[in-house]
Amino acid sequence: MNQTAHVVLVGYGEVGTKSSSVRAKMEARLRTNLQAVLDDRSLPGRVEREWSRLLVRDATDAEAVAAACAEVPGVVWARPCVACDPVLDDIVTVCRSLASDHPDGAAFAVDADRVGGADQHAFTSSDLEREAGSAVVEATGAPVDLDDPDRTYRIECREEAAYLSVRRFDGPGGLPLGTQGRAVSLVSGGIDSPVATWELMRRGCEIVPVYVDLGDYGGADHRARAIETVRTIARRAPNADMRVHVVPAGDVVERLMESVDDTRMLSLRRAMLAIAAEVATDEHAHSIVTGESLGQKSSQTGENLAVTEAAVDYPVHRPLLTRDKTDIVAAARDLGTYDDSTLPVGCERVAPSFPETNASLSAVEAAEPDDLFDLAVEAARERVVVSPDGE
Repeated sequence: MNQTAHVVLVGYGEVGTKSSSVRAKMEARLRTNLQAVLDDRSLPGRVEREWSRLLVRDATDAEAVAAACAEVPGVVWARPCVACDPVLDDIVTVCRSLASDHPDGAAFAVDADRVGGADQHAFTSSDLEREAGSAVVEATGAPVDLDDPDRTYRIECREEAAYLSVRRFDGPGGLPLGTQGRAVSLVSGGIDSPVATWELMRRGCEIVPVYVDLGDYGGADHRARAIETVRTIARRAPNADMRVHVVPAGDVVERLMESVDDTRMLSLRRAMLAIAAEVATDEHAHSIVTGESLGQKSSQTGENLAVTEAAVDYPVHRPLLTRDKTDIVAAARDLGTYDDSTLPVGCERVAPSFPETNASLSAVEAAEPDDLFDLAVEAARERVVVSPDGE
């Protein structure tokens, strides 16, 4: 029997629904992104495209490779596999060997797919499930539970080989990074903005991170924390340009502190969006991303969001708009950015004692200094670009 354990199958979802030409381009991009992650982490493996799957060959540490692949946008799942000849006896033998570490008392199921016509295989998917299931029972005495198994033996049998696995690493889904253009993301170093940034990456957008430095009103180590959250996310896309554009906006804040009272936070948000728009023009981005959630803060009421968005002509994406804070915190923990996002971000020192929660555009504009947006554009032009790795 010819078999190897150094194989990882990578499955995608939405990519497979595209037209053949679009699908081919997205598969090629996903393949490139996967290879970049493996190379960046010094994980041996060669990513190839076969049928409706991507496959990593020569993955000497298949578990680590599968775990790394499962962090990449566009991936629905990754499975470390044992590959063998597409022969019923060989498949059953491998399945029995995989059961050698079956947890005591754990219920199991066998999920098999045989791809191809009857002339290619002398057995059906049901035959695979029945024979492999019998082998597991004989080897372990474990009970079968098709509805809620503790372990699933997955068999994918194709014309040239069969792939068996008992482990699945769930991925983020979505679309391959780099297939949906570029977007500027305002990263604050707080909990929300890294999650919002990731959500756009998960939908295929390359990100231009922009950190607006509030000068004397910034929190301690705020800039370092913001850059660190970007670094954490950038590990999932090492072939993307995730350098952080650091904008010195201390003069903007000082001007607002001098001249604006209860609508100060709205004008600050408007200035930040103007900064992001200037960067978007320079970087050929199509939109702006923020971590705002409806009603979470005084500046994020429905009325106030409309007022702040009016400052720019670019679309403003708010992927967290309807999500509860507890869900955002959970997402930040899963993403790995939570610990670096819990420092105060500094904006609370700018906020007035009685912030406006139901502002009108005319009132906000009337209270703003005439040179606010000139200062914002000037700040954007003075930005410095910093690698999240500190290089």
